[in-house]
Amino acid sequence: MMVKRIILLLLVLAPFQLLAQNFLTGNIYDNDNRATSIEGAAIKNLTTKAFTLADKDGHFAITAKIGDLVSFGMAGFQTDTVYLTNLFPKNIYLRIAVNDLKTVDINGVKVSPMLSGLGNPDNKPPVKQLDYSKERGGLRLNLGYGKWRKENLKIQELEENDRIQQEITKNFNAEAVKELLKFEGPDVKDFLSLYRPTVDQVKAEKPFNYSYYIATAYRAWLKLPVDQRKLPPLPKLKGN
Repeated sequence: MMVKRIILLLLVLAPFQLLAQNFLTGNIYDNDNRATSIEGAAIKNLTTKAFTLADKDGHFAITAKIGDLVSFGMAGFQTDTVYLTNLFPKNIYLRIAVNDLKTVDINGVKVSPMLSGLGNPDNKPPVKQLDYSKERGGLRLNLGYGKWRKENLKIQELEENDRIQQEITKNFNAEAVKELLKFEGPDVKDFLSLYRPTVDQVKAEKPFNYSYYIATAYRAWLKLPVDQRKLPPLPKLKGN
């Protein structure tokens, strides 16, 4: 009789246990004042696209499973992203977003040659000058501005690429991988070398979601055979 009761109890509790395993619950607070809950914070499962909002007490519940990537955001706060290694209830603390205004260096501003003569009526623009000499056979346009513009655009592109490389190094590194995935050890170096995002990848998605990229790359890395989880060695150069 006792065995039948236990079996009946397990049958009753099984659906609730399965349901609990498919949900992530928790609370969202202000990081600076941890007693203050954040009502209306957005919770999104980036893996399944599930979405919900925190209630007036900051409590949330969202469908999720181990291995999913879940983001927590609110206007005026920095978005936090968590890679789920378990489905235990979580307390999330969001930091207030701070907008740093960059100082403008007026001395470093490049002025177009077309505008360089406006401050002084005695100075004439160095481009698009007209030549009325008969030997030239008519009017001649100075096209130096076009060449200058192309060179300037090339410099701007190189500067932007350098800035993006610095951004990648800052966000795709061993510390970020360890914090997000709890993944550390000698294999991390191979993972970073194999899956470092390119400049073109970062440019194609603005803002680039490094947390989502790291989690996705990690799943792809785990599917690789062990002997393919690192870049092949560089070929040895033959001596002269």
